[in-house]
Amino acid sequence: MEASSTCAFKPISGFGLRSRSLLPSKFDLRNQTPAFAGCYLRMKKRNNCLGISFGSNSMGKMEGSVRGLFGSSVKARSVRAQSSGGDVEDVAPAKIQVKSTGSVFPYVGVACLGAILFGYHLGVVNGALEYLSKDLGIAENPVLQGWVVSTLLAGATVGSFTGGSLADKFGRTKTFMLDAIPLTVGAFLCATAKSIEIMIIGRVLAGIGIGISSAIVPLYISEISPTEIRGTLGSVNQLFICIGILGALVAGLPLAGNPLWWRTMFGVSVIPSVLLAIGMAFSPESPRWLYQQGRTSDAEVSARRLYGKERVAEVMNDLDAGSQGSSEPEAGWLDLFSSRYFKVVSVGAALFLFQQLAGINAVVYYSTSVFRSAGITSDVAASALVGASNVFGTTVASSLMDKQGRKSLLLISFAGMAASMLLLSLSFTWKVLAPYSGTLAVLGTVLYVLSFSLGAGPVPALLLPEIFASRIRAKAVALSLGMHWISNFVIGLYFLSVVNKFGISTVYLGFASVCLLAVMYIAGNVVETKGRSLEEIERALSPAL
Repeated sequence: MEASSTCAFKPISGFGLRSRSLLPSKFDLRNQTPAFAGCYLRMKKRNNCLGISFGSNSMGKMEGSVRGLFGSSVKARSVRAQSSGGDVEDVAPAKIQVKSTGSVFPYVGVACLGAILFGYHLGVVNGALEYLSKDLGIAENPVLQGWVVSTLLAGATVGSFTGGSLADKFGRTKTFMLDAIPLTVGAFLCATAKSIEIMIIGRVLAGIGIGISSAIVPLYISEISPTEIRGTLGSVNQLFICIGILGALVAGLPLAGNPLWWRTMFGVSVIPSVLLAIGMAFSPESPRWLYQQGRTSDAEVSARRLYGKERVAEVMNDLDAGSQGSSEPEAGWLDLFSSRYFKVVSVGAALFLFQQLAGINAVVYYSTSVFRSAGITSDVAASALVGASNVFGTTVASSLMDKQGRKSLLLISFAGMAASMLLLSLSFTWKVLAPYSGTLAVLGTVLYVLSFSLGAGPVPALLLPEIFASRIRAKAVALSLGMHWISNFVIGLYFLSVVNKFGISTVYLGFASVCLLAVMYIAGNVVETKGRSLEEIERALSPAL
């Protein structure tokens, strides 16, 4: 790494720095094990790598800052970052963290209704497609069946981009309330559709709704969560997506005895959509968004509701520290592609691209078809097993997120997914395994889903709001999720056609290759953010002008 000027912490004698890999060649976060008593900053008199000019007063503030916003334990940390200009600097965001006494959990729970709807609308078509196709007269038209699946994803692509702008303009909670409109109307149209045209319109509207949810649920949870449990609460988003998918699969169990049950499956999703709107009407706005809008007193009120009155001063001090040296306006879409932000934005987009190209939604959407071809008689039961595996794995990931760290879980996850896909590919290729192909198909699929839910599923949505600067956070998350939905749409539309042309074994082998590429990319480019406040991460990774 090149370094033209350096500001470094000089630790107490006898203590050293332990390096941690983040964004090589651009960012290198470091952990420092001792407390910062007596440490000082050494810096040449010029702008540091974050682009902030520090005077003696502000340097003293940084030097003396040893208190944290949240958390119960502390590791004093220094951060080494490199700007686009090549300067390498160490920043001292280390703070002692004490436990939050506020009531964040009810509001996280309300937000997770959006995650449940996300998962439910993704999974509901899996069991219902065969029956709604017969009812709507498209049983012999696989193209229209593909559109029923994929128009949800097309709508979600639009919704994910829209969600970022809405969240910046109206705030997080009002965007949730607006989001309930397409979710409710879309579910109603799907449940009452008498023609394929109405069904597709309903799926597009539901897709717009879950696209907005996919952007603002992790954003809101990340911004209101205490630092020491942000990883756990952030992964709860993925857990509730899994619960939504599992709920959709279980909801399909009565279909065999009641072919018209598919209408009820779509209609029931109106209930959580309405509850989401009502719940968000009583939920506090993100203090970070309010502060960004210059509404300091409202931010204090929101912080009091979330963390308790004894934490308000610390919350506001942390927000003040995060904005020091910068009075920049809200970023536009083109700012995401500037040299200042492109590296970190590209990491976010790449994570979601790998997530989708690794094959998870192909497994979810078409698990019943795959199991049937492998000789599994109970399609819905086999798919429900997949959903249960997803919930179990995500529950385990939630307990590890703030202990193991985001990056290591990603590496373990994609490596396990590669091994599982290889097993699936071999089960359909080796003739010696033919008598066991059904069992191996279920085993490989369950292991794949478990591996996915340990990291590749929950981590990207958690990590992205953490690594993006506050002025680009909503739009950058929306852009990354746009990549998610575009790739999701293409896979949903063409997966069966590709399988018919190349065979399921070759397709699974391709997914395994993508997983291995993901492991190499993550090892070289992804940031570790556990235990750091959003403001600390922002000061490290997003240099101010």
